[in-house]
Amino acid sequence: MKKGIHPDYREVVFHDLSSDYKFLTRSTVQTKDTIEYEGQTYPLVKIEVSSQSHPFYTGKNVLLDTAGRVDKFRKRYGTKENSTPTSTAQ
Repeated sequence: MKKGIHPDYREVVFHDLSSDYKFLTRSTVQTKDTIEYEGQTYPLVKIEVSSQSHPFYTGKNVLLDTAGRVDKFRKRYGTKENSTPTSTAQ
């Protein structure tokens, strides 16, 4: 491998701000923030969503009402039941 062309691969702490969850992993992400974690200082990356706060992993999924969306669309824009498609070719 050529020297000097690869990013610095190091241990980084990711902090989920919504659930106050921190985890240590390796990454090449660049950051100026640092944090004291388990007795050592690591670079810190602040994130909004992790497996501790994402609805899919926490079981707090919101089911989408697709039928309600269709009705809402039809109510807003109306429907043309007896319309015929227009063609520009003659």
